[in-house]
Amino acid sequence: MYESLRSTQFIVRELLLQVDKQSVSLIIGIPKENQHVEKRLAITPETTALLVDAGYRVLVEADAGLTINYSNRYYADSGAEIVESKAEVFQADIILKILPPTPQEIALMKPRSSIFSFLQLHLIASSTIELMAEKRINALAYELINDDNQTSPFVTAISEIEGACSISVASELLSNAHGGKGILLGGVPGISPTEVVIIGAGVAGTVAARAALALGAAIKIFDNDISKLRKIQHELGRTVFTSTLQPNVLRNVFRSADVVIGAMQYVNKTHFYRISTDLIREMKKGSLIIDLRMSQGGCFETTMEACLPNHPQVFERFGVLHFCELSVSSRVARTASIALSNIFISMFTAMADSGGVGQFARFDRGFAGGFYMFSGKMVNAYVGNHFNMPVSDIGLFLPGL
Repeated sequence: MYESLRSTQFIVRELLLQVDKQSVSLIIGIPKENQHVEKRLAITPETTALLVDAGYRVLVEADAGLTINYSNRYYADSGAEIVESKAEVFQADIILKILPPTPQEIALMKPRSSIFSFLQLHLIASSTIELMAEKRINALAYELINDDNQTSPFVTAISEIEGACSISVASELLSNAHGGKGILLGGVPGISPTEVVIIGAGVAGTVAARAALALGAAIKIFDNDISKLRKIQHELGRTVFTSTLQPNVLRNVFRSADVVIGAMQYVNKTHFYRISTDLIREMKKGSLIIDLRMSQGGCFETTMEACLPNHPQVFERFGVLHFCELSVSSRVARTASIALSNIFISMFTAMADSGGVGQFARFDRGFAGGFYMFSGKMVNAYVGNHFNMPVSDIGLFLPGL
């Protein structure tokens, strides 16, 4: 009798678990980006096939994948539907982008749908936010999503790529072939090593330092987070110089630097550290600045102007060459897109099992934190302060959070 009762209880519990796992069919739209400034795409054909297997319907705008060398047929063979009309793509339940949405794109979306993208606040117009509110749109930024370690997996992945890319870019721009001083990034016997200064000891700064160190460069790293400095010195060894952002130390280091890489993080931060124009004036003629944070407004006073539309991405100030591409990882768009896809597949698989965007946000606080607009309401203080808007707690719209 006891064994029979145990079996009955087990079956009921199993059925309850199956009912609770509310698989839902959603449409994901992948529009073509402005390919003059953005080469990356949110998902690859391989990830598309996995999403289709998970129950999603995927719409891809024609030729969207050409910048990462994937043809329409490759996406179609993976289960995606290739559509010619941008308007049709934006009728999907979830829009996956890289660049933040424009007012024209929000106008194409159906009410109460969701759009995911990188934040890049200087590219978001107030009219975009107003349209989102009118249509009760859910808008999520990849930089705002956190995992169990309270870090954004998207920021980590892109920072790794950009840190490595920055050293490749520095090597190119220091050479005679690109109008540089004609010096080798690194060091050879009998010649003083190139001095590389890195502002920011996060993921991008660590990867850039490791790559430059491998070439034989002399590395100096600055950050006001002592724990980050301690970690990076533990990883790279005592040969790496580390310091907090002390003005006098910075001034002396900038005078001898060949390359300065800006890698500070500003998203969701209350304090902003930007290198002043006065320090740039004291740098050697022919030295190089690489700003990896143009999408967040720039790390230097001299690079902030490059956030303006149609400003050249490579220019000279005070005899110092500035490299200010909006996204350095877009130079290796296929690698970056694969890295993003690897994160999306696990996230969207869990979302399908949960029952959709709202349900998943209820059960995953890190994902819920990624929204800056939810049901047309501003729910992120960092973004709300930028637009001078009142902020609501997302928990008000997610019962049980």
